[in-house]
Amino acid sequence: MRKVRITAIRQTVYPDLMAKYENPIEHTCDVKEGQQWISVDGQCPEGMCPSAWESMRPFVESLAQGKGNFFDGWMKNPMSAMISCNDGFRPFSFYIEQI
Repeated sequence: MRKVRITAIRQTVYPDLMAKYENPIEHTCDVKEGQQWISVDGQCPEGMCPSAWESMRPFVESLAQGKGNFFDGWMKNPMSAMISCNDGFRPFSFYIEQI
């Protein structure tokens, strides 16, 4: 199995949706832009947000197995993917790549 690097690229925030639909919460995402993790054997890296992991897990597992080229040429690097977490109010985009 191959290692996969996960890099937090960018967070988008939708204050209008938060104001309209979300109950106020004190603590949200701990991820920081540029933060990196290494997945070994397709496993969730320590410190990875569980919700974000569930969004990217199938792609990380495929890359760890040497598979790639998702959606017939979607990415410039065929052994990578850009995946967002499933937070509809403040999603983070993650670049995942086989290393």
